[in-house]
Amino acid sequence: MTENICVLVVDDFSTMRRIIKKVLKGIQIENVVEADNGISAWEKLNAQTDPPIELIICDWNMPGMTGMELLEKVRSDERLSDIPFIMVTAEGKDKIDFETGKADLTSYIAKPFKSDELEEKINRILGK
Repeated sequence: MTENICVLVVDDFSTMRRIIKKVLKGIQIENVVEADNGISAWEKLNAQTDPPIELIICDWNMPGMTGMELLEKVRSDERLSDIPFIMVTAEGKDKIDFETGKADLTSYIAKPFKSDELEEKINRILGK
């Protein structure tokens, strides 16, 4: 059941976090942890949450620690390495495919995106 899933939404723009939270709410996911950059996201990932974070939706370009840097840290940590990771980006497809192929990205979505596109990706990852 998606109602009990905790999702970490990481983006330096509060408007984008709000948009993603609205999509999540539309599929009955209301347990959302927000972070405004990779550094604060990493801190939240290392804090105990109940329920634990089971999906990360993260912006590519952020100050402090980029989405790619966060992805690499998550994948190199035994406790976190299996968490599905969706990157949200305005970068070109070729760059995304090249960069993320090295770091085991679960999926990505290009900005601007339609709500149903993100919803479909989330549902597929969560097995719905």
